Amino acid sequence: MLERQLWKKLKNESKNISWTRLENWALFGTPDLLGYPPSGNFFTLELKATTPKKPYLVRCSPHQISFHIKHPRNSYILVACALDKLVRLYPGSRILELVKLGTKLEPLACGLASCIRKLESL
Repeated sequence: MLERQLWKKLKNESKNISWTRLENWALFGTPDLLGYPPSGNFFTLELKATTPKKPYLVRCSPHQISFHIKHPRNSYILVACALDKLVRLYPGSRILELVKLGTKLEPLACGLASCIRKLESL
């Protein structure tokens, strides 16, 4: 699954979250989405997808890593894994571990429905 496909699926299946797509070329590393769940607590979400050749590898730019280190609270990374087709949710505060371990890192939630429930509860 490509990142744009992940975005479409997420948007269609998470009706309780108001999404704003952040297309930001001026500030590198800014996450892809700003989410506003029923609680009213904003969060950011970076979308990632692994490749069939390297299904565990989650590639993040130095700017993305820096963003999540600087903003460890209310930032998340949603990864679509090419190997098992599962979507996994990780806290932004664990981005260094995610880059090192890839999808072998224990996620906050696994499966799109479970990830959406977690995000809706923020």
